[in-house]
Amino acid sequence: MSDTDRELRVSKIRNGTVIDHLAAGQALNVLALLGIDGSGGEGVSIGMNVPSDKLAKKDIVKVEDRELSQSEVDVLSVIAPEATINIIREYDVVDKKRIDRPDAVAGVLSCPNRNCITNAEEPVATRFAVLSDGLRCDYCGEIVREDEVAEHLDVT
Repeated sequence: MSDTDRELRVSKIRNGTVIDHLAAGQALNVLALLGIDGSGGEGVSIGMNVPSDKLAKKDIVKVEDRELSQSEVDVLSVIAPEATINIIREYDVVDKKRIDRPDAVAGVLSCPNRNCITNAEEPVATRFAVLSDGLRCDYCGEIVREDEVAEHLDVT
């Protein structure tokens, strides 16, 4: 593929976050995971199934005027372990990092087990061990698979 075939498909953003090298088809899951549904007013650009030297096809998500928190990056690592996060300020990349999959994530997901102590009226924050294909609650052992993570985000 020549350089002229590799035109910019998604425009640059002034400030915000670019999530690159997502597996093809993951962009919408990333938006759900981040709670971005269009109602928050963020400018969002999505490239899906774009050519990639590394992945053959990839997705890209650009979110204007928002930088991801470490807990968001940790949860993102469960469904997009190969992604890179680029922080953009005044059109320049000021920080670029690969996602590191943590051993655990805490306080960002709700446990699907209604009988788990974290769903009682106790002041106990959720904590999940990160597995190769999902997450396991440290308190009750309930498993949350990769494709279920977005529906258990604790957005309160």
